[in-house]
Amino acid sequence: MTGSAAPDEFSDRKRWMSVLGRAERGQLEDAFERLGGIPDHSVLKAEDTGTVMVEGRAGGGGRRFNLGEATVTRCVVKAGDRVGVSYAMGRDKRKARLAAVLDALLQDESRRPAIEAEVIAPLEARQREIRDVASRKAAATKVEFFTLVRGDA
Repeated sequence: MTGSAAPDEFSDRKRWMSVLGRAERGQLEDAFERLGGIPDHSVLKAEDTGTVMVEGRAGGGGRRFNLGEATVTRCVVKAGDRVGVSYAMGRDKRKARLAAVLDALLQDESRRPAIEAEVIAPLEARQREIRDVASRKAAATKVEFFTLVRGDA
């Protein structure tokens, strides 16, 4: 991406990078099978595992506090003239590289529609389905408290 990219490009990239970051390695490998294999690419920054500080907010909107550390693997590749990056939770270096290659491919306007349809949309739908199931399970355990008011006696 260039410095003059439109805001929509940033929001699109943010969305697909989020989807790729939450995807499982097997899903990314299947995606490349459907796309005809992993294209030639060079590694600019090899897969590297480290930690990041995770912040939380009291009550979801209060003051920030350090919740703890999380393990993250990052990778930077170049496919064609595009640079792709990825940050993935955990230590899966292969997943980080596959996600970075897909990020680079998605930046190519001519390839983006096919990859969006073949890879991103199905992954996003599956992730939404998993999130909805978890939300329904949590809602089923919700306890509603109420107070009974007794008359004067």
